[in-house]
Amino acid sequence: MTGYSDGRVTCTDQEIVIRHYYLLGPKHIRYTDIRQVKVAPLGAMGRWRIHGSGDLVHWFNFDPRRPRKSMALVLYLNGTIRPVITPDDPQAVATELAAHGVNVTSGREVGLW
Repeated sequence: MTGYSDGRVTCTDQEIVIRHYYLLGPKHIRYTDIRQVKVAPLGAMGRWRIHGSGDLVHWFNFDPRRPRKSMALVLYLNGTIRPVITPDDPQAVATELAAHGVNVTSGREVGLW
């Protein structure tokens, strides 16, 4: 069952699926593997990061519509890399994640300037 889907980000019963994360495929992250999600504003540099990383910490999935978006969700996992997603409806994804027990906070994130 799907709780949210916009073609790039999908929330299922067990996981979040980030499409176009890798060059040729999606990334599947179980909700239990997410320590925290931060809802953060995107600065000019973050908006123009269409794919990949500029600081080797934040990894953006491919999203050609990102320059028109203003909010991002940063997923804190157990590793160094933090996936960054810019869903069409960030609040709906944050609500869906919280409903699955993920700690959702908001604030600035260094690296999304």
